Amino acid sequence: MKKIKILISALVVSSLFFTSCNDDFLDTTPSSSVGDQTIYSSADNLMAAINGMHRNMYVRQNSSQGNNGYTAQLIISDVMGEDVVFPSVGNGWFRDEIRWITQNNTSSGTASYPWTFWYGMIKNANNIITYGPAASGDPLLRDKAIGEAYAYKAFAYFQLVQTYGKRYVAGDTNANDGIVLRDDPTEVTPKERATVAKTYEAIWENLNKAETLLTGKTAANKSHFSVANIKGLKARVALVQQDYTKAAQFAKEARGVLTLMTQTQYKAGFNDYTNPEWMWGVKIISDQTDYFGNFHAYMSRNYNSTQIRTAPKVMNTKLYNAFPSTDVRVQVVDPTGKHTSLGLPSKYSLFAYTSQKFLSESTASSLGDVPFMRVAEMYLIEAEALYKLGKEADSKTVLSTLVKARDTSFTTFTTTGDAYYQQILLNRRLELWGEGFRFYDLKRLGQKLDRTGANHNTTVINNVYTIEASDNRWQWVIPQAEINSNPLLKQNPS
Repeated sequence: MKKIKILISALVVSSLFFTSCNDDFLDTTPSSSVGDQTIYSSADNLMAAINGMHRNMYVRQNSSQGNNGYTAQLIISDVMGEDVVFPSVGNGWFRDEIRWITQNNTSSGTASYPWTFWYGMIKNANNIITYGPAASGDPLLRDKAIGEAYAYKAFAYFQLVQTYGKRYVAGDTNANDGIVLRDDPTEVTPKERATVAKTYEAIWENLNKAETLLTGKTAANKSHFSVANIKGLKARVALVQQDYTKAAQFAKEARGVLTLMTQTQYKAGFNDYTNPEWMWGVKIISDQTDYFGNFHAYMSRNYNSTQIRTAPKVMNTKLYNAFPSTDVRVQVVDPTGKHTSLGLPSKYSLFAYTSQKFLSESTASSLGDVPFMRVAEMYLIEAEALYKLGKEADSKTVLSTLVKARDTSFTTFTTTGDAYYQQILLNRRLELWGEGFRFYDLKRLGQKLDRTGANHNTTVINNVYTIEASDNRWQWVIPQAEINSNPLLKQNPS
């Protein structure tokens, strides 16, 4: 696909985030002043729109460099957990998120951004789904674009309901408020929130349609959806719903014959989406960089930004100490904070237990690819699901494959029962550190936030060491502008 088409489409999609006002519903903002049927009239145009949606996952959508698509939301999820530690407030980025303030403020950018972002993506997906079947050109390309649109719509629903809805509880009616479901891109009427249960039904419906349309088609690169990625998303959704049979099945099918990365590759900086373990991610090229807004401008150890120089990301010492030094996943953490192999400039502040899991292209460039899904996650999902199904031996076999790849001295798990289950969860925390899972993992497990006994800075976190699982703040408030515009929309408790 030519770069010009990608950029044009990106502008179309990005306009979603600049045209809303108090008289518009944030979830129905028009995507363009140009007629939608014209924009989506050919298979090439459909794929250009999909490429624009890919780019939307990592570019800034408003004046804040902290709102860089999905990649910014990955950072927020981990900042709100206990394992990514701020040694200082730095220049203030994500400070209020680590203090659990902004998601409870109806006027904050943090509370509104995921809502606005994902409904913008849903709007564009609905345009492709609605007008795409009549598009001229290559029918295989057309179906591939429509399949990816269904995937994006499903993923958007999934992220929204995890953020703004209550946790899904297997065996319950899950009749509490979920999100607004939109299928018609021309619909502008007020609409009530569907239940959490109905929202998950819609997620599965869209994932199934995506899988059907993408079967037999090859993804152009790892920023595109493939059948393996769709099955990976199904595994994630099933795990959240505590449907462990489906979770184990789809995780195994998703990883298929894909391989885990080597230890050398693990230490290379998590910045190259050609890594054999990466299933889905984005490549940020130089003419599409957002400089200080890029993921690696916040999460790397080496980029020359105020955030990295003064507030590099530190690992929770309790998590670090739970693993042997032979594990490559703790070898990317420096207990001294000196990182001598990186040759950091003298003006960089040094803090103990900083991580160099993520490395930018250089001190002068924040470029670096960003992972959204890896094979390791599928091993972790399958192991957890098998344990929950009462298949502990099978679970250990699966998890041992992953751990042996990370720690050559590992032989076998000696614990059983809940003690072994805690090992699964610890491995998940360590393996996926910094990749955007922790807030949602705590929420799906019904566990409280617990930062006690580790290396958190009291001033930085404003003394927020624990948040009980019953706290209303796990369910983000809906932006006030949306409440004002949609009289049928019920606000979450604050």
